[in-house]
Amino acid sequence: MANFLDNILYIYGRLNWLSALDILLVTLIFFVILYTVRDTQAMVLLRGMIILVVALIFLTTIFELPAFSWFIQNALPALLLAIPVIFAPEIRRALERLGRAGAFTLPFITGSEPMQEEDLSKMIHSITEAAARLSARQHGALIVIRRQDSLDQYIETGVQMRANVTPELLLQIFYPDTPLHDGAVIIAEGRVVAAACVMPLSASGVLNRTPERQMGLRHRAALGVSEVSDAVSIVVSEQSGSISISHAGRMIKRIDPARLENILSAFFRSDTTTPQRVWIKRYFPNLFTRKDK
Repeated sequence: MANFLDNILYIYGRLNWLSALDILLVTLIFFVILYTVRDTQAMVLLRGMIILVVALIFLTTIFELPAFSWFIQNALPALLLAIPVIFAPEIRRALERLGRAGAFTLPFITGSEPMQEEDLSKMIHSITEAAARLSARQHGALIVIRRQDSLDQYIETGVQMRANVTPELLLQIFYPDTPLHDGAVIIAEGRVVAAACVMPLSASGVLNRTPERQMGLRHRAALGVSEVSDAVSIVVSEQSGSISISHAGRMIKRIDPARLENILSAFFRSDTTTPQRVWIKRYFPNLFTRKDK
């Protein structure tokens, strides 16, 4: 114990600003890793690995176990090779987020013009009215609204439409047993670009921890597309008729049409502001949104 305290005092005496920076960088790396795997099954695996590593270090440090220490030292390279395989989905998701954060382009470079205020208000009102009427009829629906990130790979999986956004069109698409009702509608630049699109399912455990564990593929798809892009997705439950909205891997459930319209207005009217605000929102998506639990 005395040697341990002497080592702590020795390390503390050698601290300088470079050492503090070194510790800060290591802490930042661990924070990013833990933040990336939060609410996923990988968190359980990571917790188990940490417990195992701590136990092995404790055994090899406290007790003299030459054979066991030799085995652990030789098995460590294999463990390092296994980590990318075990955490492949989480690593891919983190790299995708990093790539989206770095894909900063100005409107005059991409050639895309922001929507006019009148067209934006009309689109939001049409989506809100359609969600309210679908909710009253308990018709399941999944509406994905594109923001900055491209959704071309998901648009290609559906039926191309390029139609104006109207409540009647959305009601007809999601009418039960019609050819287009089983899938997602993707809206971009104020138009319904495709229907019956296949969305990626969420690997998160957020929905598993909620009382509504019976939530089906629509909710998982809505959460999944919000994890891999900055799109906003709206879900109408077929069982209860409740309306939910998801963004950035988080879902707000059981909202009324008036609140839905306010949330959509906050999202998309802010997208028409300066490019600097769009850049800030790419790096700090939660700065302009409130997460409801």
